[in-house]
Amino acid sequence: MKVFSTSIQALEKGIQYSGTKHKAISDNIANVDTPNFKRKEVSANFGEVLRQTLQSKKTDNRHLEFSKGNPNQPFKVTTSSNSYSHNGNNVDIDKEMSDMAENQIYYYTLIDQLNGKFQSLQNVIKGGRS
Repeated sequence: MKVFSTSIQALEKGIQYSGTKHKAISDNIANVDTPNFKRKEVSANFGEVLRQTLQSKKTDNRHLEFSKGNPNQPFKVTTSSNSYSHNGNNVDIDKEMSDMAENQIYYYTLIDQLNGKFQSLQNVIKGGRS
């Protein structure tokens, strides 16, 4: 028996993705002046995310499984190899700050949705009374 719905699990994965992305962006910003530093970028492993999402919705045992990817990490951190400045660094501070703002909006949206789910559960537990 599952205590929480798959939507809460999907929100949890999204929050984990946002946290990992925030860590990578923060690292990029902190090393903006470090010679030969290469920026890190977080990308989702689409096959694994899709498999996890559809796993509970499989209607027939003959349907194909997605077997590639690490089930514990549906997203990965990659390092780009190009460089933009004379010291070998490829961090663009304007892009990083823009990515940080976008990621914060994404994170707060997920938190708001998760809060709504828990408010609904709390309302059900209380029997609809305030």
